[in-house]
Amino acid sequence: MAQREFKRKKSVRKGATGSKKPKKRVSSSGKKGGSLFARLGDMIPGPEAIAKFIVLGSIWVMVLGGGVVAYYGYGLPDKVSFDVASERKPSIRVISIDGQNLAAYGNRYGNPVEVRNLPDYVGQAFVSIEDRRFYDHFGIDVVGIMRAAWANLTAGRIAEGGSTITQQLAKNLFLSPERSFGRKIEEVLLAIWLEFKFDKQQILSLYLNRIYFGSGVYGIDAASRHYFGTDPRRLNLYEAAVLAGLPKAPSRYNPMVDPKLAAERANVVLEAMASTGALTKARAERAKQTRVRTARAAQAGPGVRYFTDWVLDRVKDYVGYVDQDLLVYTTLDSRLQAIAEENLLRALASNGAKEHHVGQAALLAMTPDGAVRAMVGGRDYYESQYNRVTQARRQPGSVFKLFVYLAGLENGFGSNDWMRDGPIVIDGWEPRNFDRKHHGTMSIRDAVATSNNSIAVQLSLEVGLDKVIQKARDMGVSSELKPEPSLALGTSEVSMLELTGAYAIVANGGFAVFPHAVSKITGKGGEVLYERSDDFPVRLMNPLHAGEMNNMLAAVVSKGTGRNAIIDRPSAGKTGTTSDYRDAWFIGYSSDLVAGIWMGNDDGSPMDEQVTGGALPAALWRDFMLHAHQNIPVRSLGKAALARSKKIGEDDSWRDFTAGYSSGNTKQ
Repeated sequence: MAQREFKRKKSVRKGATGSKKPKKRVSSSGKKGGSLFARLGDMIPGPEAIAKFIVLGSIWVMVLGGGVVAYYGYGLPDKVSFDVASERKPSIRVISIDGQNLAAYGNRYGNPVEVRNLPDYVGQAFVSIEDRRFYDHFGIDVVGIMRAAWANLTAGRIAEGGSTITQQLAKNLFLSPERSFGRKIEEVLLAIWLEFKFDKQQILSLYLNRIYFGSGVYGIDAASRHYFGTDPRRLNLYEAAVLAGLPKAPSRYNPMVDPKLAAERANVVLEAMASTGALTKARAERAKQTRVRTARAAQAGPGVRYFTDWVLDRVKDYVGYVDQDLLVYTTLDSRLQAIAEENLLRALASNGAKEHHVGQAALLAMTPDGAVRAMVGGRDYYESQYNRVTQARRQPGSVFKLFVYLAGLENGFGSNDWMRDGPIVIDGWEPRNFDRKHHGTMSIRDAVATSNNSIAVQLSLEVGLDKVIQKARDMGVSSELKPEPSLALGTSEVSMLELTGAYAIVANGGFAVFPHAVSKITGKGGEVLYERSDDFPVRLMNPLHAGEMNNMLAAVVSKGTGRNAIIDRPSAGKTGTTSDYRDAWFIGYSSDLVAGIWMGNDDGSPMDEQVTGGALPAALWRDFMLHAHQNIPVRSLGKAALARSKKIGEDDSWRDFTAGYSSGNTKQ
């Protein structure tokens, strides 16, 4: 049986009428398939869909925007407080005895001013350069933001900002300086609030009173007085342009730092004023300058900061907690300070100092009653703020012998008494003279003049180390003093401030001295918070002992180890050199000024053998004192001391004794 061929049946869709071929889709152009535009056209939603999208999107923007505003606006009531806005660090200005501003600490704010009381061009200058649509926007300048965004985009960097004056005020009044999205939202909200709360003139006034102008100065009143020494109501057009140019970069455009760059910026402000119609182009061109002329600044160099820092540390001792701006009037003489800095730096830069490994020096000058006139605490304040006058404790060497011989005078020894310079051994220790020799019998005056070590040690032991220490304590030395035989040679560390103050007591005839720098402190409205009294000084030593000590110290300069310190008038002093030449001193005085010099190295490393107290320190002392005494009449030490004793009603019974003790040590 033949097998029948099997045929697969074609499937037919339900409802189909036959084996009909499917139609091919033909484009309107007659070609197969659709064009790209046609396919895109099929994808574009209809008008109803677009409207629906816009409505839903707007709702979501409103919801999200409202949430952001609610989130960042929740904490704003605490920030919108003018009590918070007025908080600032009190400023302290330190002023010299001759009226120079030596330093300013903290922020300096002037008195509040209203823009309506200023010349019209003052407000116009700030508006023209900072926010030219200030009077047209509601706190946010949309046009300015778009312009800044485009400028930054084309420049590829942040080249321009879009903040309005109102935004800057909001930031300065209430917000921290952090840069974040959240802080920017708060700034915008506060700017709108300020525009709602105040009118434009009030906002501009607040801005001018709070903006930072560099040099620690805030507000147009303080800036006007600081840079130009004038009331803001008397600012001229160019000065107003200089100040208006500062907020962008206060340090860079500071006219006291770079007067040429500040002038360039001020000229840009003038051009902006011309472009906004605040000035005519002709007037703007006439006002332009190439250099800003500011008020004369203090001439004291950076070395004065050693002094002003020391003063600042003591302000609280005088007035307690500082919660207001203060003016601190000091005893420092800016002329003497400049002389001190110049001479000290010249001495350290000399070949002698370099060759002999002298790394540091310090200088202190005061009147015989203890008023500090100059202080240089080191070579370079910016390199090291460590004050070698007030903070350092160094071995004084033979400068300390002052207390040994004063204790001797009080215990019956006199300058004409004789003692023997010979070898002595104390518990295995043998004091040696600088020249490693002994010179036999000599007077105490000659022992002081030649800085004899053996006699100084013998006298200290004879009198008693406890009495030497007590004498130093009576004369203001508070540092630890060890009761050991080497004390007489200055092995216990003390400060220059203590030593120089002690020599001032001898210089003034024996009256107590408290080294001081502050004469008066005033607060708000000129209220006197502290003023140094002019009480009569307390006599600390017998005037005859003071005169006799003066006699011996004058011999040091006239014929002893201090001959390099001879100046053009009567003077006295003492040299000091420590073991291994680690410290070299000279402290001396005239009838008008007491000055101390120290040289050495901070790490205690030795200098060369040529650096003794009678060499570089004595020479620096001489140079400083010669310049410091220019145009000052010559007076003998005895007469000056006698005048002080008469001031408190003492008789002149010791006049004959002191009349000629300082003769013979003047420069020929």
